[in-house]
Amino acid sequence: MFLDKIALTLAIIGGLNWGCIGLFNFDLVAFISGGSGTWMARIIYVVVALAALWCITLLVRPEEGRTRHSHA
Repeated sequence: MFLDKIALTLAIIGGLNWGCIGLFNFDLVAFISGGSGTWMARIIYVVVALAALWCITLLVRPEEGRTRHSHA
């Protein structure tokens, strides 16, 4: 599903940003948007958080399009 891929991409970007914060004390979102307290940064943070919440559904959603094969 297209929305799944967008959400997963945003969640990965968010995870990489957290990695940059943890390893280098560098917040790419804050750098791009002019600070972590700006409206632009806050919007980005919220969109990434919503994408991560959407990705939770990927864990609990039944797998689509896969057939079960019995190995005898």
